[in-house]
Amino acid sequence: MTRSGKYIDGFIVPIPKDKVDDYRRISELAGKVWREHGALEYVECIGDDVPMGKLTSFPQALLLKDDEVAGFAWIVYESRAERDRINAAVMADERLKAMMNPQSMPFDTKRMFFGGFNVLVDA
Repeated sequence: MTRSGKYIDGFIVPIPKDKVDDYRRISELAGKVWREHGALEYVECIGDDVPMGKLTSFPQALLLKDDEVAGFAWIVYESRAERDRINAAVMADERLKAMMNPQSMPFDTKRMFFGGFNVLVDA
């Protein structure tokens, strides 16, 4: 059950260190498009202090290689219904069609994981 009504899509991706600039360019365009279609926030982060865990961790979950860095991102929406509407509009947006092909992405899309979350606390 959500407390604030907001809805979040979260993503974790393995980004080759030599492709961070490519990833940034794609993210800047994607963020612009998501916001134009109604997303409240679009945030992309690059791992800086992401240690290997004893049982589990971002590096373990992503099968992170020595030449990769973890990317962590989230998109905030008014609600799940708004997320569904916005994502449909984004996927149909001509500006993003070329980069929706997994072969054109600057990271291994098979090792990406993501999910949708109801906001429990927004302090």
